[in-house]
Amino acid sequence: MNRQLTALRGASILDQGQFCPGQVLLLRGRQLAGMVPEQQVPSGVDVIDLADGYLVPGFVDLQVNGGGGVMLNDAQDVDTLRRMAQAHARIGATSILPTLISDTPEQVRSAIKAVAEAAAEGVPGILGLHLEGPHLSQGRKGAHDGGLIRRMSQDDLTLLLEAATQLPVLKITVAPESVSNEQIRALSAAGVLVSLGHTNADFATCQAAAKAGARCVTHLFNAQSQIGNREPGTVGAALALGELSAGLIADGVHVHPETMALALRAKRGPGRIFLVSDAMASAGSDIDSFNLNGRLIQRSGNRLTLEDGTLAGAHLELATAVRNLVEMCNVPLNVAFDMASAVPSGLIGATQIGSLAQGRLADVLHLDDALQITRVWQQGQVVLT
Repeated sequence: MNRQLTALRGASILDQGQFCPGQVLLLRGRQLAGMVPEQQVPSGVDVIDLADGYLVPGFVDLQVNGGGGVMLNDAQDVDTLRRMAQAHARIGATSILPTLISDTPEQVRSAIKAVAEAAAEGVPGILGLHLEGPHLSQGRKGAHDGGLIRRMSQDDLTLLLEAATQLPVLKITVAPESVSNEQIRALSAAGVLVSLGHTNADFATCQAAAKAGARCVTHLFNAQSQIGNREPGTVGAALALGELSAGLIADGVHVHPETMALALRAKRGPGRIFLVSDAMASAGSDIDSFNLNGRLIQRSGNRLTLEDGTLAGAHLELATAVRNLVEMCNVPLNVAFDMASAVPSGLIGATQIGSLAQGRLADVLHLDDALQITRVWQQGQVVLT
């Protein structure tokens, strides 16, 4: 018996952006062992029969504030990170960037330390760290605590450059109003993914930041200057500049479906639009309220708000975001899946995820024909059946 191999049979497999019916996906331990036609499955292999549907790479979520009832801002430790990663794996995001929303320098240091420890321990699903703030614009702070927002100092820059040597991936969201292009250039040269967000910057300022090394825009359309007839703003820069990719919260709440569709048609490459959840503590749990920096956030359906009505992150699963793109925006299914896996993994240079190619980590999702997740494998281990 060839018990080292497991064969997943009966679903259409997404391979390099295209669906491959009639193929069988092979798993060996933590890795993918390739695809073969159904009639060429080796004898003695453990076969799992799937009732139609799709096999796709595990989702890669680059903006995850919380999950499983906890927030990274609440406690920066390995247990919190593990709980977040487990909650998101069960809903399809087998790889996440835990996100610290604007906080004190001490909390930033704690988050860096915790993620470095989680990476050293090999906690499944933890890709690195996303620091969303505190170097943002007061005028576009959104749900961030304005009392924590400040310009980037030399000490901040030194801390981030050190963190880049300690973490597998470091993404930071900054506003050009609060950082200099010299700081962006230094961070980019150190391998940090610099993303523009929570900003009132005009097109020319964003273009200069991109030339300095910024490569991304955080939650496109939200908490940033919009397209105008004489000033394209941050949104215009995200769409017009090929150097920039952009995360999109496709819940139908943060961005109107027609606006999403327009953006997808307008985006100039090679940068791409990709899906993020911007998930909070409610993801993967049944809680309907929680706190962020001492402020109450309440859930009503799929909408999360502060008490004054300000949107505060999202209650969104990437499988829902994929369905929304297909149903609301007429995005081809293969493209929508890539926006949740191949595109974000490529942006951060994570070569072991985001694809079902041989040798990649066995992070695999099975979705039925209604695009509901039925099974999840993370590094070859079943986490949802």
